[in-house]
Amino acid sequence: MTLSLSRDGAERFSLAVSESELSGVEALVGPVPSDRAGIRLYGIPELTSWLNWPGPMARIAALLLGDRCRPVRALLFNKTADMNWSFGWHQDRAIAVKRRIAVPGFGPWTMKDGLLHVAPPFEVLAGMTTLRLHFDPVAATNAPLLIAPGSHNAGVIRNEEIPDAIARYGVARCLADTGDIWVYATPILHASERAEIPARRRVLQVDYAAAALPWGIEWLGL
Repeated sequence: MTLSLSRDGAERFSLAVSESELSGVEALVGPVPSDRAGIRLYGIPELTSWLNWPGPMARIAALLLGDRCRPVRALLFNKTADMNWSFGWHQDRAIAVKRRIAVPGFGPWTMKDGLLHVAPPFEVLAGMTTLRLHFDPVAATNAPLLIAPGSHNAGVIRNEEIPDAIARYGVARCLADTGDIWVYATPILHASERAEIPARRRVLQVDYAAAALPWGIEWLGL
């Protein structure tokens, strides 16, 4: 079985994770602090093991990237009545790496949650895929992720170009049931509005990559 995201850049896997698996990984990631919209997950060996092969998320990522793929970043998001946040349209451009090396095409460099990040050349992002595991159902009223289907094929989209890109590609809402996994092309344009009817909305987002980085730069990993 193979999976292609070349047209829309997104695919939904319904009930891809069982109730028992979901309970297990929920215990590993723990809660999002009440004063934050999301947290970076790092240094949790049991979670890293679950995200690697033959776990359900790695099996899906391998359909796109091959069986050498591995998780390189994990984030846990939550949206509640008390933390009913939103974020505007953007592409995920930063990756976490072990150390800074001044090489062409990599930059700017930033620190996030005490970890070193850098914006790589677009071809690195194009070789990645992002999976989102839903712990809770996401109805149209509970701030589903919004995507611009096909926008991952446009390369780097500058901030001033985003309105035209949204008009050209359109907008799709990614509804979900508990246990669903959405898989995206990592550089797809996406956004999230405030929930109309706020309810708990926890999502584990994981970036996968198969290729090594060039010039001696190394993935930080999990």
